[in-house]
Amino acid sequence: MTRPLHASIDLQAVIFDWAGTLVDFGSLAPTQIFVDAFKSFDMNISLKQARGPMGLSKWQHIRTLLDNPDIARQWQECHGNLPSDADVDAIYARFMPMQIAKVGEYSQAIDGAADMLAWLRNKGLKVGSCSGYPRQVLDVLLPLAAAEGIAPDHVIAGDELEAGGRPGPYMALANMLALKIGDVAACIKVDDTVPGIEEGIHAGMWTVGVSLSGNEVGCTKDELAQLSPEQIKALKALAEMRLREAGAHYVIDSVADLPAVVNEIATRLKAGERP
Repeated sequence: MTRPLHASIDLQAVIFDWAGTLVDFGSLAPTQIFVDAFKSFDMNISLKQARGPMGLSKWQHIRTLLDNPDIARQWQECHGNLPSDADVDAIYARFMPMQIAKVGEYSQAIDGAADMLAWLRNKGLKVGSCSGYPRQVLDVLLPLAAAEGIAPDHVIAGDELEAGGRPGPYMALANMLALKIGDVAACIKVDDTVPGIEEGIHAGMWTVGVSLSGNEVGCTKDELAQLSPEQIKALKALAEMRLREAGAHYVIDSVADLPAVVNEIATRLKAGERP
């Protein structure tokens, strides 16, 4: 009989993303505002293009969009130069007040999220969170989410660590330090974006991707209601493929489905398995 490679440990914490994971079904708040912010500079980008770098900090998200050859070409044609970091700063400065003003409109909790968090706490697990949102945006979002029962024990914003944000492990590890978790393998990172899954992998944690409610499917509940079961299945399959390619150990439709996965990971940890 093969002996376990590691000693048994207990699961200690779950660390969540925000938009598309705990709140904002379809992750509309950040993506639509990117489209609007670029439009204010006479730039036309699609919602699909805006979703591409989702999960990164917002300044880096804008930089990545402007590095897209098609968008860079459009910028040069419109403004006479290839986009510079100063141009990123200008778009970011326009983006921020728009995002702060609009985030409340998209702050509704994902169905079942509050009950799931209560279930985790009843299991004795700590709840962390991190986001690509800057702190100014989270300061608007957090009290609105708390009113719906979404109140993690710790929150890290995408602009407040000197080391940077995703896909690096820093925000996930900052949660681990703040929550006093003794082993990275005792943590689960839950996220709806590729950089967010990579964050968890780089931190040495279990990772759970969220498909249907998140950025990779990118539909509101009303939009999904207009689709056939076959169309929804195809969108979910593509989202799951992208999240698993990023390293997700599990993929679920939404955080309402998380308890079964938490129980399975806890059992695997007890058996000596590691991420």
